[in-house]
Amino acid sequence: MIPILRKIVRTGVVTEPVPPPADDGIVARHLHEEILRTLGRALAIRQVDAGSCNGCELEIHALGNPVYNLEGLGIKFVASPRHADLLLVTGPVAKHMAVALRRTYDAAPDPKLVVAVGDCGCTGGIFGESYASLGAVASVIPVDVTVPGCPPTPVALLRGILAAVSPGAARMPGDPPASR
Repeated sequence: MIPILRKIVRTGVVTEPVPPPADDGIVARHLHEEILRTLGRALAIRQVDAGSCNGCELEIHALGNPVYNLEGLGIKFVASPRHADLLLVTGPVAKHMAVALRRTYDAAPDPKLVVAVGDCGCTGGIFGESYASLGAVASVIPVDVTVPGCPPTPVALLRGILAAVSPGAARMPGDPPASR
């Protein structure tokens, strides 16, 4: 035991330094303001996995940690599409999930907002269209906003939700100008 403790003391701390703070807080505050201005209440999201590899779900779950604090921004996940303001759909739509996705979309109250998450949700990704996959979410239900990435970062997800809630508000102060 003593040799191990000596080696630990001799080696010291081997972790990376803490990264500098990013603009995540600015995006989060802007999103919270837009949700309250647009809806006047909390935003209810129904997340639908239409056949993903769960990479996007891991990033969506990261939105609930203390760093991003989704609940504190006035955003909550709901179990029923009947209570949802926005559908967050991940993955290429598997053929066996197409009917369930359409029913979920139909059950959501108007106005319906749909955000396709990840490269698979946006374009079909590496799976594309095949005997088991219908490809992009837009091939099954109408999509308002796409959030590309494999998987997209939590900040990209926040920006996508913001773009869906308030289309003109997705650009933040200090963002580069949009390319034409």
